[in-house]
Amino acid sequence: MCAVSPHTISATLAMPAFTLLLTFSTGRYLNYLGYEVNYVRNFTDVDDKIIARANELGEDPISLSRRYCEEFHLDMSSLNCLPPSVEPRVSDHMPQIIDMIKQILDNGCAYTIDGDVYFSVDKFPDYGRLSGRKLEDNRAGERVAVNSRKKNPADFALWKAAKKGEPFWQSPWGPGRPGWHIECSAMSAAYLGYSFDIHGGGMDLVFPHHENEIAQSCAACHESSVSYWIHNGFVTIDSEKMSKSLGNFFTIRQVIELYHPLALRLFLMGTHYRSPINYSDLQLESASDRIFYIYQTLHDCESITANYDEASLKDSIPSETETCINKFHDECLTSMSDDLHTTVALAAMSEPLKNLNDLLHTRKGKKQELRIESLAALGKTIGNILNILGLLPDSYSEALKQLSDYALKRAKLTDNEVMQKIEERNVARKNKEYEKSDTIRKELAGVGIALMDSPEGTTWRPAIPLPLQEDQHLTPPTS
Repeated sequence: MCAVSPHTISATLAMPAFTLLLTFSTGRYLNYLGYEVNYVRNFTDVDDKIIARANELGEDPISLSRRYCEEFHLDMSSLNCLPPSVEPRVSDHMPQIIDMIKQILDNGCAYTIDGDVYFSVDKFPDYGRLSGRKLEDNRAGERVAVNSRKKNPADFALWKAAKKGEPFWQSPWGPGRPGWHIECSAMSAAYLGYSFDIHGGGMDLVFPHHENEIAQSCAACHESSVSYWIHNGFVTIDSEKMSKSLGNFFTIRQVIELYHPLALRLFLMGTHYRSPINYSDLQLESASDRIFYIYQTLHDCESITANYDEASLKDSIPSETETCINKFHDECLTSMSDDLHTTVALAAMSEPLKNLNDLLHTRKGKKQELRIESLAALGKTIGNILNILGLLPDSYSEALKQLSDYALKRAKLTDNEVMQKIEERNVARKNKEYEKSDTIRKELAGVGIALMDSPEGTTWRPAIPLPLQEDQHLTPPTS
């Protein structure tokens, strides 16, 4: 690991409900490296869609937006996302937005028509530098709405004249409201200045939203710049983008009704943020199964090492344990520094987890010299990486209980009902009714309940339902 002197990282993010991956890992990792992170996440609380929805419900648009923002906060908290440094809303920043539009007009890069203000893309020769698109690619009537009043079909609204039934604010150009793109530029400039480090959002924002942001920010201030643009892929279902129009849309709240939020987080982090994520029950079941295994291993480790205080443990650990820890640590930091490859960091966890389980459960591992020291060192290292990834629970035992409760809910069973099935199976085995015993095991496996036999008796743990395993030719879990 290299030493990093503290600096300030400035970032802004436009974030709909599933545009989450940037906040999943960036802030924590940069903090870990010693950076002070100034993170701005803005809310557009007034736009065409919000106004239309508010009119349908007979509700004030700002009130409707505030309600949805609070719901969003609940989702982010459940997924263990760090809160932003500041969270500006459009309705609170009209003076800043109007001032920026004035600057653009004064610099000759915009024009007014009947209370509207449009940005003139012809005045910004670098237009298209982020997306690689050329102005001639924007044929009127296709990707750019036709408006005969515009000087160029690609010109976009900075200020929209008030219409009946819409909220409005007073401006030098008459009553109205801002266009979508100018909001983000004005709020970014207000809290981060015209030059900052990271700007993020979904890949669908590259054009025209972020392209327009660059143009208008540079038109307002020539020194405007963003060091890194980070765009995440879509969540897809059967390789189609999730959207309301396709009828394949669901919310975070709906998912965490049946799956632990940290299992959903692990699922989302299991794909590089720039790539599309294909949602499926199997993927979520696999993530849930994996995180149960991680927490169970660390809980077992904690149960043993808790009986020893640090002062009683030797400073040294076996060379093979030290090698495993160093390799894991280096792989994680290297991968995270390489465009946030969380997938590599998660995969690198397999070897130290295997070593932990060997020390915990195998005859050879239990006899290893400095076993407790190795357990403590491995458990601490894995926990530190989980913390960087935002996957460290407050309590391993509580998380395991929650994951089991979610599995029971998906199986439509209670813990008592599962224990009754286990008792029926025990009686069948005692009576040498092996077919009945196997039927009970398979019945529970079919709904995601795996039975684990040991000399101490039979217990159960969540597992990927057998039909999903068979469909994907997966190996069933073993004790």
